[in-house]
Order: sequence, then structure tokens, then C-alpha cells
Amino acid sequence: MTRDVGESPALARSMQGQLMLDAEEVAAMKRLHELGWGAKRLSREFGCARNTVKRYLRESGPVVFRKPERRTAFDGLEDWLRERFFRHGGNADVIRQELAAEHGIVIGLRSVELRVQGWRRELAAQKRATVRFETAPGRQLQIDFGEARVWIGEERVRVHVFVATLGYSRRVHVRASLRERQADWFAGMEGAFLAFGGVPEEVLLDNARALVEHHDAVTREVRFNARLHAFARYWGFKPRACAPYRARTKGKDERGVGYVKRNAIAGRRFASWAAFEAHLEHWTREVADQRIHGTTGIAPAERFSEEADALKPLGGRAPFGQLRDLVRKVQADCAVDLDTNSYSVPWRLIGESVQVVVLGGRVVVRHAGVIVADHPLSQGRRQRIVDRAHLVGVAGASGAVRAAKSPEPERAQLLRPLAEYEALVGGGW
Repeated sequence: MTRDVGESPALARSMQGQLMLDAEEVAAMKRLHELGWGAKRLSREFGCARNTVKRYLRESGPVVFRKPERRTAFDGLEDWLRERFFRHGGNADVIRQELAAEHGIVIGLRSVELRVQGWRRELAAQKRATVRFETAPGRQLQIDFGEARVWIGEERVRVHVFVATLGYSRRVHVRASLRERQADWFAGMEGAFLAFGGVPEEVLLDNARALVEHHDAVTREVRFNARLHAFARYWGFKPRACAPYRARTKGKDERGVGYVKRNAIAGRRFASWAAFEAHLEHWTREVADQRIHGTTGIAPAERFSEEADALKPLGGRAPFGQLRDLVRKVQADCAVDLDTNSYSVPWRLIGESVQVVVLGGRVVVRHAGVIVADHPLSQGRRQRIVDRAHLVGVAGASGAVRAAKSPEPERAQLLRPLAEYEALVGGGW
């Protein structure tokens, strides 16, 4: 008599990894064997293999199902795999490459993904975890940059928004710019120091390339840009970088940039760049500083009264000074281009290469070592800044250029002595 899988409870149990036969069934099998039943007949009767019957008779009792052990390419690499998984943020392909390079194990990507799958939930929880802590007054300033599209006039402009947040009071400083260069980071921090009337002990930042040259995710070794070190020494604060790709390790998930974008910018249009800057200043003063903060339960402006005295005094320091020294060619419209804006120069220099120096909010143009133009630096976009004296002698916007009767006196009028400019900006280069 034979049975299929569905009819044999013994076989069904064996497939589930439990006892293949219970004690009573094994005893019955042993009695039948003593009566002369062979292994083949017993296997048909009890629905199991002949080798299994022989093992039961040999053991004289129930036998626990033993799953055969299978060796894999990952045997002995448990700790190594786990360390590399968290080091590389769960990137299985990088782990596969390092397995081949360091252990000579060539294996498919899918095999690696299946092996590390059990750690992915832990990695996701680790990335989301935030250990909230409070900083003492004057201890820390957190800075960040974000990007937004803003209507300026009839153009939708991509704007970079710098947001600085004091760790204790949660007062914010907001500055908009058209770029996110190192100069813009420094200008944002200096603006925050001036707005708050002092400097904190440390500034906590993300790993922006303009500020951080290297940050090892495992050893936490940080190498800041040399100019950032100089900037920090000048203002007297200590720079700190949060863990790479872990902005939440700042301790407080302030989401300052998101707050500015949603509350101050979204859905608004501005007639000009100046109007946009004025709005941000008004919003910071009347809205951001006056709201009841969700964590502290106190308005930042009120809580700042406890923090103001803890900040280091500015000491009358002038701005750190961002010098940009460029070479430009004078275009046919009697101007040089700089950051989408154009600045006029005397028309006689059309086609000549000139030196353009940006310092202290001024754009200074030199030719052959002599200053030929001096303009205020425009914060707008696609603006044309013109000194009408540079166009003296030009017949019209599209007309020919006629020679002036006395070029030397006119040139002397247009050019300032170098010493005069240096005195204006407060000393030499």
C-alpha cells in the first residue's frame, strides 16, 4: 500500500522540518520489521524513503530532521561584510568589488544583495535616527545652503539661500545669492555675526566642497579648506563638520532652509533683487524671530536675550575680505562681463585685455597697472552698470566712434591714481 504526500502525515511532517515519525509509529515499524517486513515494504507503508526506514531501525527511536549545512563564499567574513555594508551606506556593488580585490572572491551582485539584506532595516533606522540635544548659549551656530526658484521681475531665477541658526535661541539669519561659492559661505557667516552682534564658539556645517576637502565616514577624520581655517582664526570660532551624508548628526533637525523656502519664498514674486532682499530681512525680523518655536516654546527673539551676552564680541573687525583677481576682454559694448552682469570701461579699450579685481563690494578694472573703472558690485543678475564718462566720444549706441580732440587730458580725467583707490578701500592690496 502506497500513499501520496497529501495522504501521509509522516511525510508531511518531515517536509516541515519536524520529527519524521512519532514514537508510536517508530515502535510499530520496529514490530513489523521483527515480523519480517523489509525496508522497501515499510517505506511504502509509512511514506518515507528506505534509507530513512533503515536509520529509524538503526537508531531504535525517532530521528530529528537534520538540514544539511551548505558552505558559501561568505563563510568567515561576517564581521568584514557588516563593517563594509555600513561604511558604504548599503552599496552592495562596492562590497562586491572589494570582495574581489581583497579576498579574491568573484561573485554576482545579486548574491551580495541577498547576503546583506538583513542589515538594510538597521541602516535605514540609523540614517533616520536623531539624537536631540540642547547647546548652551553662544555655543553653536548651524549653517546651510539651499536652492530655490524665485520670480524676480519677469524672470524665474535660481537662487541660493544661506541660512544660519543659533543653537540655543534659534534666531536665524538669511542671505540670498546667485551662487554658492566659498565667498558666499563666508559672506553669509559674516552677515550672521553682524546680525547677531557676536561670534559663537563653533560653527557646524555640512560637508560642502567649498569648505571641506576630505571627511572620512568611518574614522571621522576631517580636513578643512585652508582658507576656511584662516577665516575661522580671523573671527575666533572653531569649525565642525557633521558626519558625511548624515545632516541629522547636527543634533537638531532644524530644517531652516526648508522653513525659509516654504514660509518666506513660496508663491511670492518680487519686482527686483533689492525687493527680494528687503522682503527676506523683514520676514526674518517680523516672522521668523517672533514665532513661538516648536521645541523651545519661546520666541527666538525673546530667547536671544539670554544668548546675546554669551557671544564673543566682534571687536570692530572689518570683513575678512574676498579678493577675486580676473582677466577679461573689453567687449564692443564698452564693458566687461562678470557673473552675468556687465561693467563699463572707457571705450578706447575695446578689444583689450584688462584686470578685474573684486574686493570690498567694488569692481575695479585696471589696464597696464592703472585703474580705468571703479563700480559698486551688483548683487542682481544681467544688470548693466554704466559710468557715462566711459562713453564720452561715442557717437551713438550703434554708431561709429569718433576720435576726441584732446585724448590725453580726457584720459587723465577718466583715470584715478592708484593711491587714491587704495586710500578709499583702506590700504594696499
